[in-house]
Amino acid sequence: MSHDILFDLDGTLIDSSPGILASLARTLAAHGISPQMPLEPSLIGPPLATTLRQASGVTDEAALARLIDTFKTDYDTQGYRATEMFPGVASVLAQLAAAGARLYIVTNKRMIPTRRILDALGLAQHFTGIHTRDETDPPASSKAALTARLLTRYGIDPRRACFVGDTREDAAAAQENNLPFIHAAYGYGAARLPAHAALHRFAELPGVVDALLRT
Repeated sequence: MSHDILFDLDGTLIDSSPGILASLARTLAAHGISPQMPLEPSLIGPPLATTLRQASGVTDEAALARLIDTFKTDYDTQGYRATEMFPGVASVLAQLAAAGARLYIVTNKRMIPTRRILDALGLAQHFTGIHTRDETDPPASSKAALTARLLTRYGIDPRRACFVGDTREDAAAAQENNLPFIHAAYGYGAARLPAHAALHRFAELPGVVDALLRT
C-alpha cells in the first residue's frame, strides 16, 4: 500500500475536547472573564488565538496574548492529559503503517501538546512526519500552506494520497492541494462537507482509502 495519508489531529484522530474546554474555562476564570459563548467542541479546530478571541470576546491584542499564555501553561501541563483516541485509531494506524502507507499529521495544534499527546497515547511511532503550523517562525499562514510544504518536502504525489479531516479548513487544505478529502463525519466540524468520501467510524478508513485511491 504505497499511499500517503495526511491526518488532521483534533476531531479526527483524538477527542481532545474535554481537556481543551477545561483549559479554556480555567483560563477565562483566571482572568475574570465570562465565556461569550458556550464552551463546546465546535470551538475546537481553528488556531488558538481565534478560539480564545471567540470564547472571551477580547479584541485587545495585549490582553489576548495574556490569555494565550495562560492557556498554554494550563493545557501543556494539565489539559492535554484528558485527551482520548477515537475508537479504532491505534489499531488502524498500525495496520496502515504495516501495509506500507506513509502517515502524516497536519494540525493547527501547537507542536508541544501535539508531541505530548501522541507520545502519551503511543501513536507517534506510526507517523512519517508530524507537522504543526508553529513548527516554523513565522508560522505557516494556513493549514493549506502547511500541507503544500509537506507535499514538496516528502515528494507526495496527490494522485496517491488523501487528506482525512473534520473541518472546512481541512477540506480547503485538501482542495487547494489537489488531494482527495475524506470527511471524518464523527468529528467536531460540520455535519456535512464537500468530500470524496465520508468516514463515520475510524475503523472504516482502510477500506475507504483503498476504494478512493483505486479510482
